[in-house]
Amino acid sequence: MSENLNEQKSPKKTKKNTRVTVDITRRDVLTLAGIAAGSAVASVALTSGPLSPFAGLQREQLTAGEESAGHGATGKHHWGMVIDLDRCIGCEYCLRACSAANDVASDKPWNIVVPEQTSTGVPFYFSRPCLHCQVAPCVEVCPVRATYVREDGLVVMDYDRCIGCRYCEVACPYDARKFNWEENQEENKYIPTWGIAEVPRRPRGVVEKCTFCIHRIDQGLENDLVPGVDPEATPACVNICPVGARIFGDLKDPKSKVAQVIAKNPTIVLREELGTRPSVYYIPPKEGL
Repeated sequence: MSENLNEQKSPKKTKKNTRVTVDITRRDVLTLAGIAAGSAVASVALTSGPLSPFAGLQREQLTAGEESAGHGATGKHHWGMVIDLDRCIGCEYCLRACSAANDVASDKPWNIVVPEQTSTGVPFYFSRPCLHCQVAPCVEVCPVRATYVREDGLVVMDYDRCIGCRYCEVACPYDARKFNWEENQEENKYIPTWGIAEVPRRPRGVVEKCTFCIHRIDQGLENDLVPGVDPEATPACVNICPVGARIFGDLKDPKSKVAQVIAKNPTIVLREELGTRPSVYYIPPKEGL
């Protein structure tokens, strides 16, 4: 199932790390596939051709440097995640901790968890944050560069620049972006049980999404902490998982836990054929005996 920001190849994989193309979902993931197909078409329509209103912008982006174009992690790090669908128990702890730490509206969760089943009928739970694609359609369609890819592969938002056009929301193949139609004035039901708000609420009229708890990563690095190892520098969804179904770290570091898990297990990425190169890898559920 399915990489995102400035570019870099993942660590070399052993023979055990074979890409699996089996259909592991029949409802939500196939729904996502349908959304992805439509979004991909929309993205092409918005960004291609001499008559496209964004043709000039795209040319400017592609000549303005890798960060603007959003093609891969070019810096020292490339932050990524593995989600083990064979371990996930559907507890929604990741959703709740994320919503608390990032003060997310209850009807617009950045993480989703849905019951699913494999093509042979084996039940499992599918979860999805933003996939932080290395070739991100949302970046390429933004007319004001409010969405961009950092050198560490994170796809981030500049809310002060966002004009609410929602092109990024349409272009995202994974339905990972949420638009704020109204100002969020509700009490956060996940606070304080699942955490406290660590970032300000986003204003009305902007698109928001999962950031991999970027504030923790940046502050952690300033304090010589290691994201994916030290909890203070690691995304809330990873820390809270009671079964270790989420692993986070530096995909460029072959010694990191996330890189080693990818090297030792068959993994898939969502909608690999779209060429978005997500930074989130999935270990598929077992099909059973």
